[in-house]
Amino acid sequence: MNTIFRKSMLSVAGLAFAGGVFAGPIAHVATPSMDARPVAVVQADKPDTSKLIPHGTQGDQSHIDLNDEQTANAKAIIAATKKAGLPERAAVISIATSLQESKLENLGHLGDMNDHDSLGLFQQRPSSGWGTPEQITDPEYSTTAFLKGLRQVDGWQDMPLTEAAQTVQVSAYPDAYAQWEQQAADLVGQYWNS
Repeated sequence: MNTIFRKSMLSVAGLAFAGGVFAGPIAHVATPSMDARPVAVVQADKPDTSKLIPHGTQGDQSHIDLNDEQTANAKAIIAATKKAGLPERAAVISIATSLQESKLENLGHLGDMNDHDSLGLFQQRPSSGWGTPEQITDPEYSTTAFLKGLRQVDGWQDMPLTEAAQTVQVSAYPDAYAQWEQQAADLVGQYWNS
């Protein structure tokens, strides 16, 4: 009889414990905590690019889906910018320029479709002193050459992107760089710290 009584008591105690466990936390979880901020989790997935676009974007923005080669070229531009000791904004200007000039494709000689002797990510010309064809088609070299030109522009850090890019590139379509600013900033935000 003593054994039956002990089992009954343990069963009642077990039910009381189980009921407390299930009722307690469920009631507590049902009341949201004031510290819970699911928005922060969403924001962590999307980098803050406002500092990368200090003037806001100008005009309609374009966007292309990048393949592995184009992504690698964007990463190479970022790496060269970091190696040069320049800030993220310089990488945004560089990537936007390359998106306009080559869609981030390291273009070789295109025959009759070539714009003079323009080559590489930035469509730089050997005949204009940017380097040899081999140098210009090296992503690190071409980016470094572009950044060297950018550094020579007084106040480039405070200029709208299209003005800074145009001062280096001297394009026939100076406003075309602006359309790539958001995608360039997104790429820098995504890969700068990777």
